[in-house]
Amino acid sequence: MRLSQTFFARAGPFLPEMVTVDATPILIQVAMATLETAVASPSGASAVESQALGLPDFSSDSYKDAYSRINAIVIEGEQEAHDNYISIGTLIPEQAEELTKLARMELKHMRGFTACASNLGVTADMPFAKEFFLPLHQNFQTALAEGKVVTCLLIQAILIEAFAISAYHIYIPVADPFARKITEGVVKDEYTHLNYGQEWLKANLDTARQELEQANRQNLPLVRKMLEQVAGDAAVLQMDQEDLMADFLSSYQEALVEVGFTNREIAKMAAAALVG
Repeated sequence: MRLSQTFFARAGPFLPEMVTVDATPILIQVAMATLETAVASPSGASAVESQALGLPDFSSDSYKDAYSRINAIVIEGEQEAHDNYISIGTLIPEQAEELTKLARMELKHMRGFTACASNLGVTADMPFAKEFFLPLHQNFQTALAEGKVVTCLLIQAILIEAFAISAYHIYIPVADPFARKITEGVVKDEYTHLNYGQEWLKANLDTARQELEQANRQNLPLVRKMLEQVAGDAAVLQMDQEDLMADFLSSYQEALVEVGFTNREIAKMAAAALVG
């Protein structure tokens, strides 16, 4: 999987400052660990086997408690994505069929992650997840009502997809075997969705640039807050907070480079959004 060079040096958790980068992003190969375990039970390895492999204890109460919220966020995120792509289709009617296909893929993902919770005997905390997504949801709905297709695409097809991809990258190496297999399939699809947003915005960049910059200022800080909010539960699942933020910024940077922004422009946009 490809990631761009991270364009922030963190003085502390999520307090980035700009650093100079080359005009051309440096892409690195990230080897995602393949964890071969003997699946003796539906959730995979026993607590002892998990510890030996450096994995969480999937059967512990603390893991299941944290997972109930992380899994709910993933399920709600896929539902939001389905609804958002259908809504964007009303703003780009000539693309409605393609957007409907993307939406159907999101529903398939949602069913897969629902099965992951059932596999661990966990009930997803959906009220928490709805509250978690509320700020982005409200901003999307406001943009939709105003016919701002550029803002809607930035929120769903760039920000949310980059957020999902980064979370899945960090989760896969520490997931239980059942969830790992599901997630590996999902992340491949998410690149398709990210690519759709990139290509549309790239084709319309001349007229979309100003709205993109404004939407970035309004919505990028929300993703930062979301990552901070979930850090504690993610840590229980052995997903590192700084790794999540770095991976997200890398994916987001690469997407904006593909749209047509230079690294310098992206660093300026992110600094304006993240550090005031």
